[in-house]
Amino acid sequence: MGFDELWSALDPVGRDPRTGGYRRYAWTDQDQELREWFAAECGARGLDLTVDRAGNQWAWWGDPDQAARAGRPGVVTGSHLDSVPDGGAYDGPLGVVSGLLAIDTLRAKRFEPTRPIGVACFSDEEGARFGVACVGSRLVTGALEPDRARALADDDGTSLADAMARAGQRPDAVGRDDEALARVGCFVELHVEQGRDLVDRDRSVGVASAILPHGRWRLDLVGEANHAGTTRLADRKDPMLALAAVVATARREAEQRGCLATVGKVVVDPNGVNAIPSRVTAWLDARGEDVDQVRALVEHVGRAAGVRATEESFTSATRFDPSLAERLAQHLQDAPILATGAGHDAGILAAAGIPSAMLFVRNPSGVSHSPSEHAERTDCLAGIDALAAVVEDLAR
Repeated sequence: MGFDELWSALDPVGRDPRTGGYRRYAWTDQDQELREWFAAECGARGLDLTVDRAGNQWAWWGDPDQAARAGRPGVVTGSHLDSVPDGGAYDGPLGVVSGLLAIDTLRAKRFEPTRPIGVACFSDEEGARFGVACVGSRLVTGALEPDRARALADDDGTSLADAMARAGQRPDAVGRDDEALARVGCFVELHVEQGRDLVDRDRSVGVASAILPHGRWRLDLVGEANHAGTTRLADRKDPMLALAAVVATARREAEQRGCLATVGKVVVDPNGVNAIPSRVTAWLDARGEDVDQVRALVEHVGRAAGVRATEESFTSATRFDPSLAERLAQHLQDAPILATGAGHDAGILAAAGIPSAMLFVRNPSGVSHSPSEHAERTDCLAGIDALAAVVEDLAR
């Protein structure tokens, strides 16, 4: 089964016909359908499928445990299948599909690896449902405490523990999984580019050098509920004014500090047209090259609103393995090397000490986390060929 068939099989899962975007949230029916699709494709290829303590799926060509004992752990690729609200088709799934097809490519040329080759499908990378990104990779590497993960809740109040249990997983077992990690010698994630760097360079494939510092903070803005038509302006305690200060300050500080800042999620209570809110909760996403500038931005935003921002997740600057990135770039005819402001599972593995790298496939729209996200078929095929060549080189 080639790229077109695999891509078509994934296309309808979790797609909103109104927007054309995807709502593939962790531990939902759509997520279960995606996990079953991945398991079926692995079974069709005779790959051995395992699930770690965090619920991440790993498919293996070869025996990873025997290789780990022999001191030659596996070469792993892959990505994730979940999405942000109304996300695009390529963010995550392109890396999973490409990993499977890279194995098909190597088998077709009768390549015999001396190290096992794996394809990983990480759970809950986007954090769209429970608010923390890369939950699966953070849990398996020990970067996220199990008790905190189990207590995470979605907007309906369902905890991560309950959602996993309903999906047939064991929430009591989540945590760092040294057995799973011992199987991974290196990790190369292919991902659609989430910007226009490759478009400007007129290149199909690039190599990532680093992930910039980034995090998410919650601001709880408390007011007093009251009637919109009878409460004098002077008597109001309206948290929407604090929200306006948050948004305006985030933009101003980002411009002054060379950062990026976004208020992309807001919950208003009681959320009535003719009612002054009693409470507003806003989430701030902040990123930048300088970690001190990112943290200063967050501090100023909280000060403008008269509250202290609560950190929900933060990842310091992550450099991918320089020798591995350089090896990839040279192997791919000096592919351009570029940094990214987007977080990825590869970054979590790199921070855990696993040699990791990323390949980016050109996105002609320059748009991501949106239905407009795109990659041309020819560039996707070029990415698969590049990934296969890299995996072959590493697994010799």
